[in-house]
Amino acid sequence: MKRITAWLPDRVDGRTRVIAWVYLAAQILLVTTGGAVRLTGSGLGCPTWPRCTADSFVNTPAMGIHGVIEFGNRMLGGVLAVLAIAAFLAVVKLFRSRGDLFWISLVAGLGVPLQAVIGGVTVLTGLTWWVVGIHFVISIVLVALTTVFVVRVHAVTGRRVAAVPGWYAALAYVTSVVVVLTIAMGIVTTGAGPHAGDQNTPRSGLNPEILEHVHAIPAYVTFGLTILLVAGSFRFGGAPLRRFTRLMLAIELVQIAVGLIQADTGLPEILVGIHMTLAATLAAVMTAVIMALTAPAPAAEVEADSAADVVSV
Repeated sequence: MKRITAWLPDRVDGRTRVIAWVYLAAQILLVTTGGAVRLTGSGLGCPTWPRCTADSFVNTPAMGIHGVIEFGNRMLGGVLAVLAIAAFLAVVKLFRSRGDLFWISLVAGLGVPLQAVIGGVTVLTGLTWWVVGIHFVISIVLVALTTVFVVRVHAVTGRRVAAVPGWYAALAYVTSVVVVLTIAMGIVTTGAGPHAGDQNTPRSGLNPEILEHVHAIPAYVTFGLTILLVAGSFRFGGAPLRRFTRLMLAIELVQIAVGLIQADTGLPEILVGIHMTLAATLAAVMTAVIMALTAPAPAAEVEADSAADVVSV
């Protein structure tokens, strides 16, 4: 036990940063593989949970490709559990000096088994569209949390101050709300569309064509707000904010193009899968933009605060 404890990092180092990035990539990949399960009609490839069949925890040859795809997605969930433990162990000794990393890794880690349970509920309820929607929402939340973890392991420790004017910060927060609304409308739209995950799964009964247009409204509002964020970042923001807002704009341009093409071509599976992956990536970059609204306090301010603390004592 002492050897294991001694091996654990006592500071944020290269191991921690690599784990953080792999953790985030795996969370986004889970959205991609989850989409593949649904888009290939493999949602019930493993017809029960937690076993894949009544007698086996793994898929069997008789289940064909659908069993392989569904079980593969479950296996990625297991990989995520390992990464969650690794991320927690990488910062557990930093509880006093970097409590932010400790709590973020703990909450994100607890979200992994929660996600697995909700995934099981989707199977046991026959892929009910709103349960599948909750499953996707949790994935987006975990993507956001692991993005925060990535940003924090690269951040300078110490007090942070606002790096942008109040109106710009408010604009960024409003944009994040619209991004959430866009993703939520995408879930509702998908729940009415043809890709149910299984041919016998009922849909929501709503009109998918109308929902496609409703979904597009917050998407275009997000795009407009992002243009303002990019423009403002060149005057008020630092390099990270400029980089993240431009990346966000690029993702939205691709997302809009994919959305228009898939709507005009009958929602081909590959494009819908790309659309889902881009949504998760957009959530990650939007989170990074919010994180970039603050910056380390100038050294002079930190020294002044330290001096004031000494005088007060």
